[in-house]
Amino acid sequence: MTSAERPRIGLFVTCLVDAMSPRTGFAAVALLERAGCVVEVPMAQTCCGQPGWNSGDEKSARDMAERVIDAFAPYEHVVAPSGSCAATIRDYPELFAPGTPRRAQAEAMAAKTWELFSYLTDVRKWRPEGVAFHGSATYHDSCSGLRHLDVKAQPRKLLSAVEGLEMRPLPGSEVCCGFGGTFCVKYPAISNAVATEKAAKVESTGADLLLGGDLGCLMNMAGKLRRRGAKIRVMHAAELLAEGEKSLALGEEGAA
Repeated sequence: MTSAERPRIGLFVTCLVDAMSPRTGFAAVALLERAGCVVEVPMAQTCCGQPGWNSGDEKSARDMAERVIDAFAPYEHVVAPSGSCAATIRDYPELFAPGTPRRAQAEAMAAKTWELFSYLTDVRKWRPEGVAFHGSATYHDSCSGLRHLDVKAQPRKLLSAVEGLEMRPLPGSEVCCGFGGTFCVKYPAISNAVATEKAAKVESTGADLLLGGDLGCLMNMAGKLRRRGAKIRVMHAAELLAEGEKSLALGEEGAA
């Protein structure tokens, strides 16, 4: 096979996946391999630098960016199961002065970085086969993936191929869940109010599952839903796409 037929992918795992939901990372690997990719996980990768950047600590963000750029230099594409991390990497050029070697490297890194569902759909033109889940789900569009990377139709296209899955529209699916990275730490009262409103809309769908593409949002909503006594399960859509019915057995609380 040529490189284009079987590209070498560097998986950017993300901090939350690594620390809180490794199964999401394994699901991402499975999907990429089914789409014909050779997948590697560079051990030298670190945080994408988003928390520091969001907090105004450009030096910290720049240091992180340099490590990520170096770790993923050998790969044809970089794929992340997170719109927020992929969007941060796409913005790396802003951290370096124009005309410098690092700026050129950052631009090359940005150009080859993709969010998982966008990569599977827009680049690999792939759809899952032989995956079944007999139940209903609704989908939350995370802010960074939606507004920065135009990720909306792609996950729904992939999920439409899951046998038996009924997708129910989520009122205000494009509205923030209240997480917003460091926003929820700086403004907890506002964050809680937004999450409460979001949780009520999720419950109104009556769906069995709440799916999404960013673990931060999913953990935030899972926590709020649990405290409200809601029965809906929460998980990264990659897990359902990779495992179908088996995904429910991977974790009692899904992404929570």
